[in-house]
Amino acid sequence: MKTDLDDNQDLSKQIAEAIRDAIIEGDLIVDQRLPSEAELCDKFSVGRSTVREALKRLAAQNLIRTQRGASGGAFVNRMSFEEAYGQQITTSTLLLSMNSVDFETACEARYALERACAPLSARRRTPDHLATMRAEIHRQSQPGLTDEAFCASDVAFHRALVDGAGNPVLSYQLAGAVEAMQPLMNMITYTQRDRDRIVALHTRLADAIEGADGSRADLILSELAEYTAELGRSRATQTSVQA
Repeated sequence: MKTDLDDNQDLSKQIAEAIRDAIIEGDLIVDQRLPSEAELCDKFSVGRSTVREALKRLAAQNLIRTQRGASGGAFVNRMSFEEAYGQQITTSTLLLSMNSVDFETACEARYALERACAPLSARRRTPDHLATMRAEIHRQSQPGLTDEAFCASDVAFHRALVDGAGNPVLSYQLAGAVEAMQPLMNMITYTQRDRDRIVALHTRLADAIEGADGSRADLILSELAEYTAELGRSRATQTSVQA
């Protein structure tokens, strides 16, 4: 573990990074107890408050957990993909908003990644995944559904399609791509015609997944991607004209 610190930079951050690197490189393994606070103080030549701040950083990233008692201390945590979803979504959402990524660019990325899941989902989806997709299609067809609720349902529909691929790595990667799009999608005001078209595309997509037709699902996703981007361009033009 690297113990040389740069006094001109945040010491607690450097310590957290050194411990994180040790975990990534396998020098510290899952469930292994970290050195005590006193030992870390000696190892890095810093005070206890600096070490505690470093441990807080690691705990916030779910890299370590703490236990009380005589056999307690800080231990390397076993992260799960499910636990990491929230952080991935938050990071992706912030990146899109802070860097002013335009709707069409984000849409292109989302559907390019999702199309990789379609053939796998067509082969591997479970009845539960398909039931979720059908339930969300029904929800999207309900009159009076708000734009925000429609977008949330759209996310749930596509999450079921992605998760149906049965690949946790793809699900994790797409958690940000799909769900970080929701704030951008909420900027679009859907007419009933728009909703009807999207519901029709979702229905065809669910039919293709149920029929184990990955190629057809891929084509429908391409069509849906183009239509979604078209809606974004149309709303952007309207907003520009009104301004």
